[in-house]
Amino acid sequence: MSLDGLSLSLLVAELNNTLCGGRIEKIFQPDAHSLTLFIRIPGKTVRLVLSADSKQPRMNISLDSVENPNVPPAFCMLLRKHLDDGRINSIVQHSLDRTVMIHVDVREEGGTIAVKTLIVELMGKHSNIIFVHKDTIIDAIHRVGPAMSRYRQVLPGRQYNLPPGQDKINILDIAPETFVNGLKAQTGLLQKVIINQTIGLGPVTVKEILWRAGIGLEKMTTDIDRSGWSQLQSAIESIIGPIKKLVAIPHVRVNTANKVTGFAGFTLEHLTDATYEFTTMSQAVDFISGLTPQAPPEKERLQKFVANELKRLQRKKEVLTEEHELANAADELRHKADILMTYLSTLQQGQAIVNLPDIYAEQPNTIIQIELDQRETPSRNAQIYYNRYNKQKRAQQNLAVQLTQLNEESNYLESVQLMLEHTQTTQETREIEEELIAGGYLAKRGKRKPEPVSAPLTILLGDGCVITVGKNNRQNDIVTFKMSRPDDLWFHTKDIPGSHVILRSVGSPDNGALQTAAMVAAYFSKARQSSSVPVDYTLRRHVKKPNGAKPGFVIYDKQNTLFVTPEEKTVNELLNNKK
Repeated sequence: MSLDGLSLSLLVAELNNTLCGGRIEKIFQPDAHSLTLFIRIPGKTVRLVLSADSKQPRMNISLDSVENPNVPPAFCMLLRKHLDDGRINSIVQHSLDRTVMIHVDVREEGGTIAVKTLIVELMGKHSNIIFVHKDTIIDAIHRVGPAMSRYRQVLPGRQYNLPPGQDKINILDIAPETFVNGLKAQTGLLQKVIINQTIGLGPVTVKEILWRAGIGLEKMTTDIDRSGWSQLQSAIESIIGPIKKLVAIPHVRVNTANKVTGFAGFTLEHLTDATYEFTTMSQAVDFISGLTPQAPPEKERLQKFVANELKRLQRKKEVLTEEHELANAADELRHKADILMTYLSTLQQGQAIVNLPDIYAEQPNTIIQIELDQRETPSRNAQIYYNRYNKQKRAQQNLAVQLTQLNEESNYLESVQLMLEHTQTTQETREIEEELIAGGYLAKRGKRKPEPVSAPLTILLGDGCVITVGKNNRQNDIVTFKMSRPDDLWFHTKDIPGSHVILRSVGSPDNGALQTAAMVAAYFSKARQSSSVPVDYTLRRHVKKPNGAKPGFVIYDKQNTLFVTPEEKTVNELLNNKK
């Protein structure tokens, strides 16, 4: 969950107070969306993280370290060229918008000081980090061309323009009494009126204001009496008063599913989820980032590659399917040849079209029209139709084989795509990359230091049962054929890509253990967000791997099927019991 502009002002003030005057020592770009700046301040070096990730944009001083690619991206190299050894001049927020400018003093050739700016736009899917000098864009971490936006392009050489402005009230620049008096003249749902009238106040902040004022979320402006308006003014003062004095109380609320339900620079009294308070806003941002593990640097590259491969296969499948449907007309050619042979004695050379009784028609006296080559004899025309039939029949069989192979390859790549979604570490991502290299999908990369193989997921149940889950296709093979016993139970979603899951028990597992293992299999599958997911299970001895099959591909029989609905809360509780 991102900060609204009001709480962001506290984070910006914190960063400006800490980093102003600091010297930029190193710049890294760990992934396609993020930068890490190592900044030297008196007595220590701190790590400033800037991220334009659409799902979790952020900027904060972080203690967490991340891996960086061996070859820095071009944007990173550009920033190193311009900003290395520069000093932070100031960090400022535009109004209460989620746009922050990091001004850096850089010594140019000849000794003159130039001010260059990193502009961080923390705006969900429109988040960006833009490098600007004298209002001209030098480059951006996300370039935005005319095809992506007709209204605002972010490209080298163009003038930098702020995101579309909002003619709204900055609540820090107006007396609460004046602001409330302005609300009295508005009509509509009060919480929406407040959001629409102000810049920088998000839904969480507005709900907190109304809760402190004792006003229900369903109240209209016309429902508020004199006492209610007075309470609303007091509630606003209780929040913006400390903020104007730059007093921050970083506050995060997290529900039982480990999801952030609220984040602000002040206490969120209207929420009842678990409370976490921090000394600095940066610590709170780091905490939230830790709840949502960031994708390893190479994960996005592999996801894009697999998605493109699946699109390529789909296009090829459409072409082959069309050809296969045409080839299915082969029987009609044989029928025409048979009819010509039946009435051969009635035909003469030189005829272009003949109308003959259809010996295959269900209705009597049905006539079929057959085109002939006038240059050939009737018997030769019949042979031509037989030849065309044989050729299309062979094509039909070949196309059927190719379509089967394409479907198998698509199923395999869909399983790889799923495993990539579930990876959380660079090690797990690289294991999938090695699998793709071994399968001939990727070229072999240069020598890399050998790394330990990651272990499958193992969950302990209270009754002594153990559930083992493969986290990629290679692990699926290991879990099924090396770690399990013939009498263990094997689980997999029916006709849906997913992990291989093994249930080991002392004696026969009860229904609860079966349901739990099936839920884990459904959760670690493409059907994670579905309900009533079919999950097959059978003894492991009934699972076989065909010769030459791709990693993770098996056939099985003598299965039973359970229907389960994956519950994230339940699975998260199980994962707390992993080995």
